[in-house]
Amino acid sequence: MERQKLARERALREKMEVEKVNKANGRKPNTSPPRAPPAEEKPALRPEEQTSRRGRTLDSFSPDLLTAGCFPPGLKEAEQTNVGDSPEEKTVLKPEDVSELQREEPPVTSTPPETPSVSGSQDVESEIQAAVPLPPLVEDDFVPDDPGDSTRPHEDEVVAIDSTGVLLEETLPEDSLVKSGQHVTSSRFSQEAEPTEAEKHSEERAEPEPEREKLKETENIPEAEETSENQTQDKIREKAKKKKPKLLNKFDKTIKAEIDAADKLLKKGKVEEALRAFEALVQQYPQSPRALYGKAQAEDEVAEKQRSNDLLQKAINSYREAAELPDATPDLLRAALKRRAERQQFLGRMRGSLATLDKLVQIFPEDVGLKNDLGVAHLLLGDNKGAKKVYEEVLEAFPGNGFAKVHYGFILKSENKIAESIPYLKEGLESGEPGTDDGRFYFHLGDALQRVGDDSAYHWYELGHKRGHFASVWQRSLYNVKGLKAQPWWTPKETGYTDLVKTLERNWRTIRDEALAVMDQKTGLFVPEEENLREKGEWGQYTLWQQGRKDGNSCEGVQKTCSLLERYTEATGCKRGQIKFSVMQPGTHVWPHTGPTNCRLRMHLGLVVPKQGCRIRCTNQTREWQEGKVLIFDDSFEHEVWQDADSHRLIFIVDVWHPELTQHQRQTLSPI
Repeated sequence: MERQKLARERALREKMEVEKVNKANGRKPNTSPPRAPPAEEKPALRPEEQTSRRGRTLDSFSPDLLTAGCFPPGLKEAEQTNVGDSPEEKTVLKPEDVSELQREEPPVTSTPPETPSVSGSQDVESEIQAAVPLPPLVEDDFVPDDPGDSTRPHEDEVVAIDSTGVLLEETLPEDSLVKSGQHVTSSRFSQEAEPTEAEKHSEERAEPEPEREKLKETENIPEAEETSENQTQDKIREKAKKKKPKLLNKFDKTIKAEIDAADKLLKKGKVEEALRAFEALVQQYPQSPRALYGKAQAEDEVAEKQRSNDLLQKAINSYREAAELPDATPDLLRAALKRRAERQQFLGRMRGSLATLDKLVQIFPEDVGLKNDLGVAHLLLGDNKGAKKVYEEVLEAFPGNGFAKVHYGFILKSENKIAESIPYLKEGLESGEPGTDDGRFYFHLGDALQRVGDDSAYHWYELGHKRGHFASVWQRSLYNVKGLKAQPWWTPKETGYTDLVKTLERNWRTIRDEALAVMDQKTGLFVPEEENLREKGEWGQYTLWQQGRKDGNSCEGVQKTCSLLERYTEATGCKRGQIKFSVMQPGTHVWPHTGPTNCRLRMHLGLVVPKQGCRIRCTNQTREWQEGKVLIFDDSFEHEVWQDADSHRLIFIVDVWHPELTQHQRQTLSPI
């Protein structure tokens, strides 16, 4: 027996020596069984978007923000909060702190949202890059709630919030689908950090912290000066990174083995088994915050796998219930409510998300990341004033916060404070902070610089192109399908829509006469353009079709024109375009701008064109209209208009699908 014992000890020592040598050589002992190939990943739930732990997404802003510069009809979530508060911190969620969170949110049905109708002169040509995150394709059996529906009985109430914004969903090509575990930032995706080996075997499953986006160094972007405020924030972030969130309270530690077993199933992707395990734990230990939080995470994962809104709603409720338990640790409280806010945003519950984030900020007032998230939530509701106030508070405490700067500049530009917005947008981009490297910010900084006559605008457009936000310096649309032919000017033959062009040109006088009959003879205008695209002058529009649908009763006054177009579905069915009359008075100049998408081409039929003084530039080519003739260009490229004649110019605008889009794409792409 003694000899056997000595032999076992010797073998154990030899094994430890081998492992020590392997570790020194950077090798790991091959003691674990081979891993099974990962299951096929399905697209993540749409954050709208989809929009995340850091930053934006801005993925619903009011229409006036779309063109002027404020946030999106979609969403972009603010920078990820640091969840690594020291265990010594004792933050208790008091009953009054959760009063707004205690409403049950009934499950939602998975019915497609109705597209909000658009009226007036809203020209999506100027709904440039509304800060909407680009959600992935959504299957018929999994459609996030319509964020534009602010009348839901289950929606958390927030007083004095303007909810008139319209949330437009963006659908990406299949190769751009967001995979499980990804979360959308302003306009790009940031992958959640993979857990380390040590973390995989840690005592609790922490909410993963997203990778920090590191901007590539270029000669064109100067390093931001390190202020004392930035240094303070960096220290806080470093401290949080070194610490693991404390999710277990005293009671949870007594059932740690059972929690770890259920959590291990979740980490292995056995989400249904994990859910059953956590449900059993919650039934047995209803006072355990960690068990309830694990149940919420499992419901979240299963909802994503099954693409179920109903189950996701259960997860949202479970996150709230976990945070409400009296002995929840500060880190668990933060993680649960933050994730709850994200999933509420995903389902379009913008008011509920705002209430959750507002409560988080009250509980953790020193967390600048949560405040930035709160600002984004206000923007998503079209509440610019609320967002502006939040970012002013952030910048007062942390003047160097790049995320707050770039969003604050975005808001200023939406208020037409062009010159004032430039330093905030510029310094925010130069900071390189997570959530700032976004195409919308490059776009609006360049646009602001152009409007004040600063040629450095194209420097920023070039940087945006190098970052992958723009197809080129000239083509700066953000809602694109990859691989489509890109050129500024087109011939009818190149489009394949020669029949439509011939119909327009043969009947131009009929179209002209109907347009003149409905035009306001006193002012010479239709509905005034309200999108802040004009430097000066008067520009009016009369819309017949918008987003692939007739615009109200507008066809009643121009019945012949509408009947001519009915059979051309490439135009009337173009969900990313419009059909409208456009009249421009002498002395008008339209700023250089781009449309929002590369999925359409724009036809201009000349109806009343003065002999001299009217011209349009697309990229570096300038052309003039002719009565009875059609010009075709891609308005995702920069274009500019001058009307220096002595009488009005009247044209008929017909948008058509890009000819290379398939029928499936035309049917499934979301409206803009």
